[in-house]
Amino acid sequence: MKHHILVTGGTGYIGSHTAVELIEEGFRVTIIDDLSNSEIGVLEGIEAITGVRPEFEKMNICDQEKLFSMLREKQDFDAIIHFAAHKSVPESVQQPLKYYRNNLTSLMNLLAGMEKHRIPCIVFSSSCTVYGQPDVLPVTEKSPIQPAASPYGNTKRIAEEIISDSVVASSFIKGISLRYFNPIGAHQSALIGELPLGVPDNLVPYITQTGIGIRPLLRVFGNDYNTPDGTPIRDYLHVVDLARAHVMAIDRLLNDRQKKRYEVFNLGIGKGVSVLEMIQSFERVSGQKLNHEIHDRRPGDIEKIWADTSYANTELGWRAERSIDDAVLSAWNWEQYYRKHISGRS
Repeated sequence: MKHHILVTGGTGYIGSHTAVELIEEGFRVTIIDDLSNSEIGVLEGIEAITGVRPEFEKMNICDQEKLFSMLREKQDFDAIIHFAAHKSVPESVQQPLKYYRNNLTSLMNLLAGMEKHRIPCIVFSSSCTVYGQPDVLPVTEKSPIQPAASPYGNTKRIAEEIISDSVVASSFIKGISLRYFNPIGAHQSALIGELPLGVPDNLVPYITQTGIGIRPLLRVFGNDYNTPDGTPIRDYLHVVDLARAHVMAIDRLLNDRQKKRYEVFNLGIGKGVSVLEMIQSFERVSGQKLNHEIHDRRPGDIEKIWADTSYANTELGWRAERSIDDAVLSAWNWEQYYRKHISGRS
């Protein structure tokens, strides 16, 4: 019998790519999402890639009654992958209570539902933001957890603590938190990709929207950081590589291969890339110049961070396989496909 996986936030960017990888590995997938930052049409993309349309429930899991009703009705989930959360760093600085209320209430409801309905496994979508601005690079899973640079980052830190405490208190729940660095790119089919509603906060969709003419120019926030070219440095990884890691984490949990009942793993390529280098990558793969200008630093942004992924390499058997240029080209292909075939569709 197929293992049944619940994917919260599964019509979102990383969730949809993970749903594809799960289906292609033979899992049964149910998605719940409130569609506050995604579109229902993503299900068509998943189906076009895999030949399978995942089950779908429109729901905000902050509504505990609705969540518990759904879990009671299904009764057969083997594991949960939890993506559903607000995720804009700048917005979290402006509206912290929105982020604490949504991101933490939803997780607590989910863990309570797992306890009540005997769902044993959770994979949590965490973030390198838990490291703040690290003193030593690259960061390992044992690097100090620094004060968060934003309320968004703080919700990830608190969420990890909630999961860890819940695992200790439970007789059967076990979990893995995957600390992503900066996911970019799209599925190689160009049928799904990153689709922020409104003005993008993340770099790559802003680059591709500028490249295709939706945005007049790309704003680079700060060129006075202590980095080789003055712009912030991040560890960018291809979203398909990231999605594969979730499947490996689920497999590890379902087959009892953890060393501890709660584990964390860094996921990145292990190399820092600056904002200007990302612009150069786009110009290489697209063959066109990108209009950009320098602006002041943005509140909540850190200067530089990249990962040591050796623990994920050895324990999960996972490593990033795709290059920055591969990821940027796939994002550009998705942008062009979306504007030609999907955008504006009634």
